[in-house]
Order: sequence, then C-alpha cells, then structure tokens
Amino acid sequence: MSILFNIDSVTAGYEEKIVLRDVTMAVEENDFIGIIGPNGGGKTTLLKVILGLLKPLSGRIDFTPGSLKLNQIGYMPQVAQGDTLFPVTVEDVVLSGMMHDKGATGRMGRSEKRRAAEVIDELGLTPLSHQALNELSGGQLQRVYLARAVSGSPRLLLLDEPATFVDASFEADFYERLKALNSRMTIMMVSHDVGTISAWVKSFVCVNSTVFYHPHSKITDEDLRLYGCPIQLVTHGDVPHVVLHKHD
Repeated sequence: MSILFNIDSVTAGYEEKIVLRDVTMAVEENDFIGIIGPNGGGKTTLLKVILGLLKPLSGRIDFTPGSLKLNQIGYMPQVAQGDTLFPVTVEDVVLSGMMHDKGATGRMGRSEKRRAAEVIDELGLTPLSHQALNELSGGQLQRVYLARAVSGSPRLLLLDEPATFVDASFEADFYERLKALNSRMTIMMVSHDVGTISAWVKSFVCVNSTVFYHPHSKITDEDLRLYGCPIQLVTHGDVPHVVLHKHD
C-alpha cells in the first residue's frame, strides 16, 4: 500500500496542557486503523489535528505523499442523543455532508440529491429518507451520520466511537458496511471495544500521550502493557465478560 499522509513529530494540546507528544506515523492508502487507548490519552485530539480543527504546537500533518486535501476527509464525531431533537430528515442530514463544496449559498442541486440518494441506498436507509431523526433507532441514527460522513466521497474517513448507540442487532451490519467502504477509502476509527473491532480492522494504533502503530489486527494483553494503553477489554464468547487489568 502507498502512503496517504504522514504525521510528522506532532505535539498538540489545549491551553497549557499537552495531550499528544512527538507523534510520528505514516497512514497508508486503504488501511483500516483501530485507534485505542485510555480516556484522556489523546484519541479524539489526534483526529482533530488531522482534520485541521486543532493546530499542532509543533510538527505537522503532511498530506503531500497522497495529495490528500482537507475536503477529501469525512468525519463522524461522537453522537449525542440530543442531536436527534433537531427537526431535520435523513435526506437533509446526508445532504449536509456535501456543504463544503457549495460555497456561501449552500444550495443543493440535482447532482447532490442524486449522490445523497445513492449513499442512502448503499447504507440501507432508503425507506427512512424522509423520516425525522427523532423517529430513528440508535443503529439507524448511526448509519445516517455515517452516510453524511461519506456523502462527499472522501478518501479518508475518521470515526470517533461510531458504535456508541448501536445495539447488538445493528453492530455486525454496521461494521460490514464499514468493511465495504474500506475498499475505496482509508478508515481511522476510535473505539474502546478491542474485542469487537479486531475482527474488522487491519491495524491498530495505541494512543496514550504518544502513538504506537501495530501493523496488524492482532493485539495482545502484552502489547497493551508494553505500550501503556490501559483500556477496557471486552471479550465476546459463550459467556460475554469483561477483563480489567491493573496498570501502574
């Protein structure tokens, strides 16, 4: 795989608090990266730096290798339940994902509506296209926000804990759709559920102030201890259970 972009010696934070320190890594075309690590370790901050929402204190994001542009990045932030109270339809939300190319008027034409319909159909939302957000289940809502994130045909898709409100019946379907999307775009996804996402991602990044890249989808307890990524491990089996380890 060829390199899509580089993160070069990035240090970032808020006011006087440094959250990420001296982060360097290369992101390859069509990789599917699971981003894991403890709360406050810098996972969301990493996404914000890539998106240009947070300027690094030092270092830079270099889009030169793959000629990537900011408007070629799709982003699905953490979704709050209160977002569903806004009186818009599924189609409205998906169309909003193409606003960055419309300038000051924001007027949508036939081509944008046709593209929205294609994405809505691809993600199995056609019967819901004219429904309001507050009429949707958690799983349906997540698919709507995923549709918005990919409506602009991004080359890079950033997801911040996308399965927050997805119940078990929607979870496998959601990841199957991400797998299909990965055939035409690079995906970086923040998650706490290593047990589930290890079946879908191609590689892992541990984020705990700094970043450690694992170029495979198998991550062990020893890996987590070695790289200082204390997280909650969720194991799926005949009897689902949670294993918690103590870290100094």
